[in-house]
Amino acid sequence: MNEILKPAVDTSAAKKLVVPSPVQGVCVYCGSGKGLNPAYAVAARKLGKALADHNLRLVYGGGSLGLMGEVARATLGGGGKVTGIIPDFLGAREMMLKDVDELIVVESMHVRKQLMFDRADAFVALPGGIGTLEELVEQLTWSQLGRHTKPIVIANIEGFWDPFLKLLEHMKGDTFIRSGLDVHFNVVDRIEDVVPAILASAPAKVPQREDTIAEKF
Repeated sequence: MNEILKPAVDTSAAKKLVVPSPVQGVCVYCGSGKGLNPAYAVAARKLGKALADHNLRLVYGGGSLGLMGEVARATLGGGGKVTGIIPDFLGAREMMLKDVDELIVVESMHVRKQLMFDRADAFVALPGGIGTLEELVEQLTWSQLGRHTKPIVIANIEGFWDPFLKLLEHMKGDTFIRSGLDVHFNVVDRIEDVVPAILASAPAKVPQREDTIAEKF
């Protein structure tokens, strides 16, 4: 069985505004579309509000469309801070959100992902497409290889991530994910549990930020 944690989270903590110092920025990976299930957009808006309530800066892909736009606008609407990071070639396609308080336009996807990692102390995956999946798997891989210990939370809204979780269990059963190379992350089914799960999983003291992942390989 893969290490999939579903902690009994006290959601009353979501009302607290005091944030432990280890977690200041949360990177949210999600789709540039909204999907067919309206629950996805509702979850994105609730997450944005929760981040603002906890004074957690949203770090995301910089677009204004789909779930990306929903979570960003909800964070801003709640009085929170938002950092958008987007490659120049996606500026028009994903309609970069210029209302954020920090917008960083970069030259490539690689730079975008590196900056998102550097600016974040935790990662959340909402429903999304191939790009969301690739970003999530990259963080899981870096964690598996010991490159970081930042919390990773999969928001399994309406069972969206069930096929992916089943695939990981299949990999484990076929010994491609072996003992000592476990994949560490939390799974929550309710969006209200995301922020409490992050705070509960955060290390007591975050090591100095990695300069670049590339330098560690």
